[in-house]
Amino acid sequence: MESYHEVTTSLPWFFPLFAAVVGACVGSFLNVCIYRIPKNESVISPRSRCGCGQPIAWHDNIPVLSWLILRGRARCCGRPFSIRYPAVELLTSALFLACWLAFPPGKAVAGAVLCVIVVCALFIDLDHMIIPDVFTVGGAAAGLLLSLLLPALHGQSHEFFAVASLRSGREAVLGLCVGSGLVLWIALWAEAILKKEAMGFGDVKFLGAIGTFVGWKGAAFGMFGGAMLGCAWFVAAYLWQKATGRAAPVALPAETPDGQPAALGFGVHVPFGPMLGVAALIYFFGAHRWVDAYFAELSGLF
Repeated sequence: MESYHEVTTSLPWFFPLFAAVVGACVGSFLNVCIYRIPKNESVISPRSRCGCGQPIAWHDNIPVLSWLILRGRARCCGRPFSIRYPAVELLTSALFLACWLAFPPGKAVAGAVLCVIVVCALFIDLDHMIIPDVFTVGGAAAGLLLSLLLPALHGQSHEFFAVASLRSGREAVLGLCVGSGLVLWIALWAEAILKKEAMGFGDVKFLGAIGTFVGWKGAAFGMFGGAMLGCAWFVAAYLWQKATGRAAPVALPAETPDGQPAALGFGVHVPFGPMLGVAALIYFFGAHRWVDAYFAELSGLF
């Protein structure tokens, strides 16, 4: 611990830079996860390959830099690489850096895990309209474990670690139950009213997993904040589509209830996981100050 303080004092840029670099490297691995996990393929082997089948050399697989040096094209055949690859790497790098700058080390590590889960779930849901269990059930398990090992995740501090750990674990369990239960009941009521499925069960598990990291208040904000984000995006994208006859520049996929691709409109399915994840990160990185104060004031009325 003494050496840590010495480094932060003499080289204040070292750990933030380290967090950003690690985030970019993790982001590169997340690109593999986003592509392979929905296909039930191994994320370990085989090594990354170009669309033409040639393996990608390590020096052409450096996060962000390789894409810039190669100008977004494969060295072997000149095929274009999607800009999503460096975008995911930069996004993950920025989130890891934000975690390090905003929180003490323990909570920063737990926050980085939350960011990994949200980024993967977000892009997979955009591509396939599913959220794999590894990020929902596995995310919930990771959140519960980290809550016990790192009580600071839920703002718990006590001279006895065991007491703080149990309190933090209690908050994680509440977040899990409230998050999944809230989405489940809303989905059931919506299905009863609309006479069709209104929300996928993956969203239920996903908000439960998020709740283990942000607690029940964060889970509640994730649900209603995500709904507000979704409504704002839907209205803006729908109006753009009506006015121009084209899909919005940042468009979520839409499909009919039987799974067929469809134009954006009322009665179609769109992924809700990205909205839940973004709202949860908004709470985690700052909105908790106002949300927690609101719930405290609300509880004082009863």
